[in-house]
Amino acid sequence: MKNWLDKTILAPVKRRSFMKWSTAVSGAAMASSALPLKAIASATADNNVIASDTKTTWSACMVNCGSRCALQVHTKDGVITSVESDNRGDDKEFGQHQIRACLRGRSIKGRVYNPDRLKYPMKRVGKRGEGRFERISWDEAMDLMADKLKYTISEYGNDSIFFTYGSGTQGYRTDGQHAFKRLVNMIGGYLGYHGNYSWGQIQYALPFTYGTKKPSAFGSYTSEIKNAKLLVMFGYNPAETRMSGGGEIYEYTQALRESGVRTIIIDPRYTDTMLGKEDEWLSIRPGTDAALVEAMAYVMITENLVNQEFLDTYCQGFDEKTMPAGAPANGHYKAHILGQGADKTAKTPEWAAKITGIPAKKIIQLAREIGTTKPAYIVQGTGIQRQANGEQTTRAICMLPILTGNIGLPGTHTGDMPANFGYPVPTLPSGSNPVKVQIPFFLWTDAITRAHEMTDKTDGLKGGTKLENPIKFIISYAGNALINQHSQINKTKEIIADESLAEFIVVVDNHMTPSARYADLLLPDVTTIENTEVSSDGYASGSMGAVVPLVPAIKPLYECRSAYEMCTMLAQRFGIEEKYTEGRTHEQWVEHLYAGARAKDARLPTLEQLRVQGPFQILAPETGRIALEDFRKDPIKHALGTPSGKIEIYSTKLADIANEWTLREGDVITPLPQYVTTWESHLDPKTREFPLQLVGFHTKGRVHSTYHNVPVLREAVMDGVWINPIDAAARDIKNGDAVRIFNDRGETRVLAKVTPRIMPGVMALGEGAWYKPGKNGVDMGGAINSITSQRPTPLSKGNPQHTNLVEIAKA
Repeated sequence: MKNWLDKTILAPVKRRSFMKWSTAVSGAAMASSALPLKAIASATADNNVIASDTKTTWSACMVNCGSRCALQVHTKDGVITSVESDNRGDDKEFGQHQIRACLRGRSIKGRVYNPDRLKYPMKRVGKRGEGRFERISWDEAMDLMADKLKYTISEYGNDSIFFTYGSGTQGYRTDGQHAFKRLVNMIGGYLGYHGNYSWGQIQYALPFTYGTKKPSAFGSYTSEIKNAKLLVMFGYNPAETRMSGGGEIYEYTQALRESGVRTIIIDPRYTDTMLGKEDEWLSIRPGTDAALVEAMAYVMITENLVNQEFLDTYCQGFDEKTMPAGAPANGHYKAHILGQGADKTAKTPEWAAKITGIPAKKIIQLAREIGTTKPAYIVQGTGIQRQANGEQTTRAICMLPILTGNIGLPGTHTGDMPANFGYPVPTLPSGSNPVKVQIPFFLWTDAITRAHEMTDKTDGLKGGTKLENPIKFIISYAGNALINQHSQINKTKEIIADESLAEFIVVVDNHMTPSARYADLLLPDVTTIENTEVSSDGYASGSMGAVVPLVPAIKPLYECRSAYEMCTMLAQRFGIEEKYTEGRTHEQWVEHLYAGARAKDARLPTLEQLRVQGPFQILAPETGRIALEDFRKDPIKHALGTPSGKIEIYSTKLADIANEWTLREGDVITPLPQYVTTWESHLDPKTREFPLQLVGFHTKGRVHSTYHNVPVLREAVMDGVWINPIDAAARDIKNGDAVRIFNDRGETRVLAKVTPRIMPGVMALGEGAWYKPGKNGVDMGGAINSITSQRPTPLSKGNPQHTNLVEIAKA
């Protein structure tokens, strides 16, 4: 182990030249076709009027990667012949560059014409989960759904209706979940949720540090990297998560190319964001980033490398003189780091080395570099906060720019995720939800089985102190989280399969996903290629926004309908069709809302021009690109939304929560951002049985679970578990072997990828593979949630998907 650490951690990886852009973005050499735009279809108000000739129409890949990439769909006689990406612009200037789709978006034809495609409304005829259905008419389907909704509302109340988290289609403004939630709000509302699977912990935790006045402005844009002298990235991996021309990777890569900024990446896995573009890779044990930060803080404090003036002026709780009234003696951050706090443990580099796997001398070197280099851009990805101690870790990483004063100045960042500019295209108004109580997104299965036990002080409810009713009716729109993307699949299956609990489940989707097999009623949705829309860009597009047109390229296949059409039919059955539609068709809503946008912003082209010319690109304003710049200039006038108005190292609100909430054994909430040893860490006694840590990651072959059923992507991107040669040799596992990964929650089968790009003691498995149960409930599809846990994180009650102890063996 020591020799491997010396070679990979102590020796910086040599910087290599940048890859050619088309390869770096796509992960494969996929140059755009040189076909000219021919016979571009004019806009039509009738989705079904599709001419029988050769056409090119604009559409988009609208899955949940954070981008929203333009597509040109070529058709002949109403059939897709090929799909081309954006080929406008010359890529020489950011903001004028091509919004070029990656290999996933370019394979969207495989989603449209897929054998898994849902073709007709169907109702369940076997046991729930068997996947046995019979075809019914749309009228029968809508009658059934309306009757079940009416029964549920009458018998249990509107708070027993729940929408599961869904990420299969993102970016709709007049369709999808907007359409369904508008309808259900008009008939009394539904049980809502707060947070999300992607970054529930970081969004919940950072307002305790940076306040609530600017919840979207904790981060600087990635464009500020070019003004920095040092870039430190904790698990930030845009080359795999945001790899298209519409994603952060374009701006990130451009900033690195322009500045040559020294780059240090801290991650247990050598990701594709590195590939020679970093100066140094530090591999770290999962869940221990906060310990690394505390040890660096020890060096900075003892060597006088902190910015004391910044800490005194802008912060609460670094030392005794800025602590709030009533706080405990030696409860401040400095005392905690130096071992004068409650745990009496000095957070020395030697202490952290045993926890993190990073040698003490490297921690000292890194601390001195961060403490003396300004400006420094310090950023984190969101995989870090999907740990059992995610809230503490995300606040801890933010301590590095706070301690050094690298906040509010050019080339700096707050330690949060990067900021992104999204152009606000109006949405179909959904109205107000009469049901005010909300559950944490991750606890929906708890709200089925133990609703009457759940309170604001035990389970993080918002908008109320308790739940009155359990979930009885589930609507899952583009929501493979019903089974596949929710933790601990075996436990979820038991809950969902019990018809005495959740009594009726509606799934609206494009394909027969693992979640769709558990529906009582299946409704086939149109794909984005068959739909009409004006969408905004994604939430991870850097400092460029875009307005993206969707023009139906083909008629909806089979009997597929849009969510808006479905809801209009349901509204008829509730006697509120006129109220729901306001006399408008789906296309007329698109026209109406876009006209409202144009009335506010004269830069926008007409709808007809947009549909012919393609996405309209808009750069973020020059002001506001640096997080907390106004606060740095005037902390009184621009006070933050914390109780003190300052950056709260010691959080008054968290101190109250720690005293008031009832926590399960082993959970910790503290007012300070500090390392907490969690369940199923590398220090857990459970390692005697399951000695390896398993984390998930986003693979280039799908977006979460979307695109998994496209064969060409399964061939292009291998689904395999990354395992270090040391761990593989100890188990006689060779590259390409079929292996079983297991713990006390389940088992999955997959191929082994033996590689030094993952540190010893840790394995990594791409999330989103479709659950495929075999004999005895063993998953044969490589679905990571077969072995993850439903135990939530302490504060946000979020998703701990990367905290798992497992063992691996040949299958």
